[in-house]
Amino acid sequence: MNDEENKVSVMEKISTQIVDKRNAFFLLYTILVIFCVFSKSWVSVNNDITTYLPESTETRQGLTLMEEEFVTYGTASVMISNITYDQALHIKEDLEAIDGVSRIDFDDSTDHFKSASALYSISFKGEDKDEITQNAMNEVLDYIDDYDHYVSSTITEDSVASLEAEIQFVLVIAIFIILGVLLFTSKTYMEIPVLVITFGVAAILNMGTHFLYGEISFISNSIAVVLQLALAIDYAIILCHRFTEERVHLPARKAAIKALSKAIPEISSSSLTTISGLMALMFMQFEIGFDMGIVLIKALLFSLLTVFTLMPGLLMVFSNAMDKTQHKNFVPKITYWGKLVIKTRYIIPPLFVIIVIGAFYLSSQTNYVYGYTTLTTVKQNETQIAKKKIDETFGTNNLLAVIVPSGDYELEGKLLREYDQLEVTDSTLGLASTEVDDRYYVTDKLNPRQLSEMVDIDIELCKLLYQAYAVEQGSYSKLINGVDDYGVPLIDIFMFLYDQKEAGYFTLDEELENTMNDLYEQLCEGKAQLESEDYSRLLLNLNMPEEGEESFEWLDKFHTIAHKYYDDVYFAGNTTSDNDLGDSFATDNLIISILSALFVMLILLFTFKSAGVPVLLVLTIQGSIFINFTFPVLQDVNIFFMSYLVVTSIQMGATIDYAIVITSRYMELKKYMPINEAMITSLNQAFPTIITSGSILASAGLLIGRITSDYAISSIGTCLGRGTVISLILVMGVLPQTLLFGDKIIEKTAFVLKRRGLITVHRGNLRMSGKLKGYVEGFVDAEIKGVIKGEVKGIVEVGGISLDDQDIEIEEEEIPEEEVVK
Repeated sequence: MNDEENKVSVMEKISTQIVDKRNAFFLLYTILVIFCVFSKSWVSVNNDITTYLPESTETRQGLTLMEEEFVTYGTASVMISNITYDQALHIKEDLEAIDGVSRIDFDDSTDHFKSASALYSISFKGEDKDEITQNAMNEVLDYIDDYDHYVSSTITEDSVASLEAEIQFVLVIAIFIILGVLLFTSKTYMEIPVLVITFGVAAILNMGTHFLYGEISFISNSIAVVLQLALAIDYAIILCHRFTEERVHLPARKAAIKALSKAIPEISSSSLTTISGLMALMFMQFEIGFDMGIVLIKALLFSLLTVFTLMPGLLMVFSNAMDKTQHKNFVPKITYWGKLVIKTRYIIPPLFVIIVIGAFYLSSQTNYVYGYTTLTTVKQNETQIAKKKIDETFGTNNLLAVIVPSGDYELEGKLLREYDQLEVTDSTLGLASTEVDDRYYVTDKLNPRQLSEMVDIDIELCKLLYQAYAVEQGSYSKLINGVDDYGVPLIDIFMFLYDQKEAGYFTLDEELENTMNDLYEQLCEGKAQLESEDYSRLLLNLNMPEEGEESFEWLDKFHTIAHKYYDDVYFAGNTTSDNDLGDSFATDNLIISILSALFVMLILLFTFKSAGVPVLLVLTIQGSIFINFTFPVLQDVNIFFMSYLVVTSIQMGATIDYAIVITSRYMELKKYMPINEAMITSLNQAFPTIITSGSILASAGLLIGRITSDYAISSIGTCLGRGTVISLILVMGVLPQTLLFGDKIIEKTAFVLKRRGLITVHRGNLRMSGKLKGYVEGFVDAEIKGVIKGEVKGIVEVGGISLDDQDIEIEEEEIPEEEVVK
């Protein structure tokens, strides 16, 4: 007992310092908020999900090589509808004349003209963010503005800005919902500004410190503030309710100190389950989990910090206003529901087990996907609408890049020709497959006579050119044996020829020089995109789906064919990315499931000091997860794989708190009253907290799912919102019966066992002298001396209760031997 009193004393001392130094905290938070308002713009947001793939994956290695070795010029797919083919040709000519446009692929085939719609594949002279590309794209958009057009391009797409606007809209709606929920569950109107200010400061501090990580993902950046609000609002509610309870009989300062000293341990322990669930994310191979984990954990820590150090001062400032704006409790008692729980305690648990088994089977049939092509969202942005329209008219385009060692054009040509013969290949692109005319590719080896005939240059001049090239390359044997049969790749001899012209060794007439300059520019652009000093990039346009068992089998065939010619080959594209994500999903799923359950169970084990309680609670929440992911199966829709991983950890960590609220109250109350009455009272006491926190988290998730257009974020929001609703239903409608049904298991697996003793029930006018632990129109744990009028139910530990009149009813209830507690 002395240790507990010293602990409480230390906590009260800390609380006193926080309350008394409130002005200093106000100043500190004001400075931090001003700083974070500006530092928010320093945050670097990464909107490429593939960068979070493990370094060991082929996709990540291939993408890294492409970034380091090749230039990727900007492209755009532009569809113009309701035009004739002649109009389409005229438009093509006008677009080609725009400065910054490199070339436009368009012809009369169904790949480019279909159903009175023209599809232009435009290539630009710079990369996406280059000024020349941006200016050219703007001119293209201005030109087609009067036509019925659809544009799909990363040049114009600003997914980060679009997503931020959507999330801000979500946040505004969420705030109104939260205000409505708080108004319904509050005890005084002026506690709402205290809660809003506390959360607002925490959110600003979290957003303003993202830059400390260097870079965060677009997913974390988008949903962190909304999930922070949903996951952490109950911390502030707990302290606020503690304060209003203490304020009934204490002045504001003492009430704030007392409330904070009680709330710090309670809130800290409550936050551990949520943080542990987020920590499980950080162990994923797919590093987006680590990114989300550290961002959301930081959000929760800032929420805890502001609740512990800022909110007590705010409660002091608003205390008088809170006293004047008290209102009746709008949250109804759910005694009737509690009585129904008692009646169904032997029915619901077995039925729940059957449902969970069925849900486990169905959820295992969920079709998880690793790309966006088969996903849909309620809200779609302009880019998604345009891409969908283009795909519906001309079909989808699945591009696969193959990176091989450079230096052997003949080998590249063989590989490309073998790929081109496959039924899933529409076309191939590489230097070895780029035609100069109907006779030659740019990598074909030509002798002097062939070059002379092709470009109409004098044969003797061509021989001199080849001799000079041989000298530069150190091929002196060619000079001795003659250059008539000396074959040089066309691209190499042409580049040498151009360099000699530029050096002034010969001149050409104006028309031929213009032709040569144009060809040189095209070859340079092609070479920059398709060949580096060490690697060549081959591009395959495929007519197969982006993902699926058949697509992944074809990917294996592409690997097999490539390894016939090269030892070191790298593939990059949506199909390889989806394949790598699918490989990591099985491992990450196992890690998330085991660690989430393990972390939570360890916390519950030490919280309740019983092996049975953690098992019952985790099974209830895990059951809600199984049920949650049966819906996609029943609805026959695909689910983005990351939704399952993220929602599993958050749902396990966050909604277990609801189960803890009921269980902790039940475990305490059943020491002093029969377990049935203890459960009814627990449900009445826990319902306001659970309905407040749960409805906010569910609303936030469902809003994200319906208002955001990003497939990954929308899917996470929908699954989290639906999962929270299911968890609420199970916590209120299954967990109570499970606890009653498994009460013997809980007691027998407790760490320390002792008898409860004798519960006595007294009704009437009572005179007591001694210590009572029980209920007297409310819980009492104190030494009492005086007369009590009413009902007393509890354990008289010291002294006794004497009768003050003859009409008193006295009942004694001996608790059965098996109903022993810690």
